[in-house]
Amino acid sequence: MSTAQVLKADLLVVGAGPAGIAAVCEFVKAGRSVIWLDQGLRAGGQIWRAQIAAPWRQRLEQALASPLLRFLPGHAVIAVEASSAQEQRLLLSSLQEPLAPGRQVAAPQLLLALGARERLLPLPGWTLPGVHGAGGLQALIKNGWPIRGRRLLLAGSGPLLLAAADTARAAGAQVLQIIEQAPRSALLGFGLRLGSQHWAQAAGLAWRLRGTPYKTGCWVSQALGEHKLEAVQISDGQASWTLDCEALGLGFGLQPNTELAALLACTIEDGAIKVDARQQSSRAGIYAAGECTGVGGVGKALLEGQLAARQMLGQDGRTSTRALRLARRHARLVAEQFDLRPELFKLAEARTLICRCEDVSLGELKPFADWRSAKLQTRCGMGACQGRICGPIAQDVLGWPAQTAERGMRTPLQPTSIACLLGDDPA
Repeated sequence: MSTAQVLKADLLVVGAGPAGIAAVCEFVKAGRSVIWLDQGLRAGGQIWRAQIAAPWRQRLEQALASPLLRFLPGHAVIAVEASSAQEQRLLLSSLQEPLAPGRQVAAPQLLLALGARERLLPLPGWTLPGVHGAGGLQALIKNGWPIRGRRLLLAGSGPLLLAAADTARAAGAQVLQIIEQAPRSALLGFGLRLGSQHWAQAAGLAWRLRGTPYKTGCWVSQALGEHKLEAVQISDGQASWTLDCEALGLGFGLQPNTELAALLACTIEDGAIKVDARQQSSRAGIYAAGECTGVGGVGKALLEGQLAARQMLGQDGRTSTRALRLARRHARLVAEQFDLRPELFKLAEARTLICRCEDVSLGELKPFADWRSAKLQTRCGMGACQGRICGPIAQDVLGWPAQTAERGMRTPLQPTSIACLLGDDPA
């Protein structure tokens, strides 16, 4: 495909969140050359967008100062050029210079630290201006989006709602309510089984959000408004009522990023990259760590990043097994207690958009059984997000099988220029 010159190293890491940071620090400390890339312009990922937590900030600064590390921020993987037990070679596109020729990077071993993104579920009115993903809303606020004085509602499920509400209140928003779909019994069970290491954080959130109404067993069934969000309809399964608001943050948890792993033909199981006890995927030479192997938070990501790095280096792989076990147990607890109720998957109507990039509605997609047949008749999944939003929605709402290298997952992974694919300089 591309004729670009190949940049090589001992190890290749995709993703600069906590898992990637932990692994890269191990690699550099061991004296190995590393190519490290991320779509973001700085290391930290989504969770450490504002500032990397100490002591990792100091460790990262030391690693970045090493001549062994080649950090490529603002780069996205577009294609897999070669994948074998001897070499993993990827084609990159610069997000800051989209018309520049592609850049190939290669190494004998590859670590996928791809992170996760918001899980979104469609409902009538979800495309109205003023409706956001809860995590996306939180990121906008942290980057200075003006929300002071605006009437905001957070709805969906899971701890992310509380974190987003906390950020919004600190920025001056009027948080009207937090609407949690899980029943009160599930919340009680979650609190009783919460590990001691999470109690301080939970208590702090509860204190800062005191006075904010927190309703359980309810969900937003419709966003209302003519040209922008004006109100929402809330339901508990028996009755419905309307609440006026100016902004809505919908959050249904997170989902692992697995597109690159699928293109590499790694096994995807239960929506995450399947790994063994050493963090190795089903493909020789390819490892994975962090949220892409299962959503579990910063602690799990850091520990898995360290474990994967030590295995790739041929070390004993020792890490805090107790801490990792506790982190994974907490992840399972969140998944169990905030399990989404079936009603949420049935909110979309025939005219509700599923593919927002290409304006394809649920009614247009219902006749099809999978991605391949839908793409022959519509442009579902062929827009700017390349199915990252509508793909999981189609699985949840329509029951379609996931996209894989054998079923719908194709190069390029993201929109790019012909110059990037061919390695030609457009000038």
